[in-house]
Amino acid sequence: MPSPKPKPDTTPAVDAFMATLEHPHKAEVEALRRLILGVDASVAEGVKWNAPSFRTTEYFATLNLRAKAGLGLVLHLGAKVRETAVTGIDVPDPSGLLTWLAKDRATVVFKDAADLAARGPALAELLRVWIRYV
Repeated sequence: MPSPKPKPDTTPAVDAFMATLEHPHKAEVEALRRLILGVDASVAEGVKWNAPSFRTTEYFATLNLRAKAGLGLVLHLGAKVRETAVTGIDVPDPSGLLTWLAKDRATVVFKDAADLAARGPALAELLRVWIRYV
């Protein structure tokens, strides 16, 4: 079976979204956006649920711009229900970044720019494993 065609790059849509975004952590949103896009060449972005979202073949991460404190990132495995919803996924998290919401869904929250800078490399490593499940 042939590989699915890659979805078109929607960076212009995210750029337009970011140009009008009023958020107390806008600089951190941009930094997190760059970090996620730099994880792997297959990562592209778009706007889903009124926030920057990231995908390979399916969306796997969406910024939570409504987090009450800091900046949140929701990690998921796209819209399709998968076997991993029951079995779970094995993602090493030695830094304790993840708060699991389900067996295949988790959040990461960064308090501020310093927290993102300190824990960003651990997130990048974690995402390299996460995207294998998408």
